[in-house]
Amino acid sequence: MPTRRAHIHAPLPPHYKLNGKKAFSLVLGPLFFAACLFLLDGFEFPVQAAVGLLLWMCVWWVLLPVPVAVTAFLPIIINAFLDLVPMSSVTGKYFSEITILLLGADLLSISWEKCGLDKRLAIRALCVIGPRINQQIIVWFMLATLLSMLLPNAVVCAVMIPIAISMLKFVGETDIRQSRIAAVIMVAIAWGSGIGGLGTPLGGAMNLVAVDYFEQLTGQEYAYVSWSLHLLPMLAVICILNLALIFSIKLDKKTLPGSKDFFLAEYAKLPAMNRDEKIGLFIFCLATVLAFLRPLYASLLPGLKPAYVFLLLGMLVIITPSCKKERSSLLSWKEAEQGVLWGLLFIFAGGTALGAIITDTGAAAAIAGIVSHLNLTGGFITILVFTAFTVMLAETASNTAAAAIALPIVISVTQTAELNPIPYIYITSAAFNAAYMLPTSIRAIPLGYGLSPGFLFQHGVNQTVATIFLISVAGWLLMKFWPYFCTI
Repeated sequence: MPTRRAHIHAPLPPHYKLNGKKAFSLVLGPLFFAACLFLLDGFEFPVQAAVGLLLWMCVWWVLLPVPVAVTAFLPIIINAFLDLVPMSSVTGKYFSEITILLLGADLLSISWEKCGLDKRLAIRALCVIGPRINQQIIVWFMLATLLSMLLPNAVVCAVMIPIAISMLKFVGETDIRQSRIAAVIMVAIAWGSGIGGLGTPLGGAMNLVAVDYFEQLTGQEYAYVSWSLHLLPMLAVICILNLALIFSIKLDKKTLPGSKDFFLAEYAKLPAMNRDEKIGLFIFCLATVLAFLRPLYASLLPGLKPAYVFLLLGMLVIITPSCKKERSSLLSWKEAEQGVLWGLLFIFAGGTALGAIITDTGAAAAIAGIVSHLNLTGGFITILVFTAFTVMLAETASNTAAAAIALPIVISVTQTAELNPIPYIYITSAAFNAAYMLPTSIRAIPLGYGLSPGFLFQHGVNQTVATIFLISVAGWLLMKFWPYFCTI
């Protein structure tokens, strides 16, 4: 079975070789940056530079004149020259909690490959899901959505994508970078992991920001079940739209090679699980369960967050003895060094570092100021502006930053206009959970496994535009025809 790490020491892929088009793309990023410094003369220099950096990174991530991981280091380089924000707030993102979580999850997935667990999980997934592509998309998307209601979306995405990749490689989709089917399944997992957080307040820190504002407005404790009752209808229609747009992506075939009976027969041929596989599966399940049960031990071990659980158990596979004579442990350190998807870690970190610069320089606040001065008096246009503004913040900064910046503006504008802020907060909450097109946050994870940033951006734009419109329409209809939506 081909390994997912075969490309690490390979020559630079042909699409990175410099030609006229790539040279133009290479120069275009800095040109956008310079244009912002000269044209955004109504803003302070740090704001101009932050917006310019955003455009520069977007151009390079989409047009690929350099590898995506190289682009991810631009926040450090630009900040070193221009001193936009304290450097610690930028460099700290390159080994943040989520980066640590991804490292731990990667160590676990490498150990699966070494003991053969990845092949077993891949065939089992095919036995359960079947070979039809549409069925694959639905199952991966909905499973990611459901799990991310209760688990951190980064955990869900980091755990599910390696299993999907193993399944695809088993059926012959070995060139993940060129496989359109792999691209569709990876974005389905990433997008499902992202939007699923809308289902409960436990879906992410951004939702807890909204809960805090509800409690400030009402002066009473907010019941978590109320969140789900208000927003599950919204989540349902968003999921239907997202799936419809994923299905609209043209594929060269409708089924994966093989039938369900074939996969069942292949699974029956596998030998009984050996000790290494059992331990590898147990450690993986333990990491997932501990992340899920975090509230039960948070007071006893406040520092043991899911990121550190995954790192701890990732280290455990390196020191756990193997049952195979030719191996000393489930995973050797040399295998870990060679196998970790370092590019994935850097891409994710670069996106969060960009978000920190946009937030800390005041660029996000400057844009927020423009929104707050618009003549918004309620109704559909107000909802559309709030939604579009919040989604763009979630794309460029982070979901939590989008919540922290957008919600005070929404509350201020609605109270000034003597409107009930409650439904607008719910609608805004749907918006800061919806981000699809840029390789920031969890959308960086599939890029580390070979997804093209251009593919993500091209189809993510469609999802973003459609979802903004859908949230706005659905929110307006719920406000108008469902009185409960306007209450806590």
